[in-house]
Amino acid sequence: MNTLYVILGAAIGAPARFAIDQYIRRFTSKPYGIFLVNILGSFLLGATSKSTEHTNDLLAIGFAGAFTTWSTFMLDIYLAFELRRYKEAGLNLLLSLGFGLLAAWIGLQIAG
Repeated sequence: MNTLYVILGAAIGAPARFAIDQYIRRFTSKPYGIFLVNILGSFLLGATSKSTEHTNDLLAIGFAGAFTTWSTFMLDIYLAFELRRYKEAGLNLLLSLGFGLLAAWIGLQIAG
């Protein structure tokens, strides 16, 4: 039964990531959409850290696992370096890690 929760969460998380990223990319070529979903996902993982097993399977493993994306984050940084946009790449890296850790911590604090 746990697998069904993971599948359901992932089926919602991946399209949600795509929709948010595509919407934000209508206004900028910068990777703000991926930044946003990764920060939201970090918060969600922290907030669900003490949830029931089924809630964890649905939201943390399924939804957040498919919603967030390490590979796109790395590709965005690589492409910025390749285009010699070093400041943009560095800011993306530092802000994503910093705000991601902060969001996870806030989620953990809310979870109690």
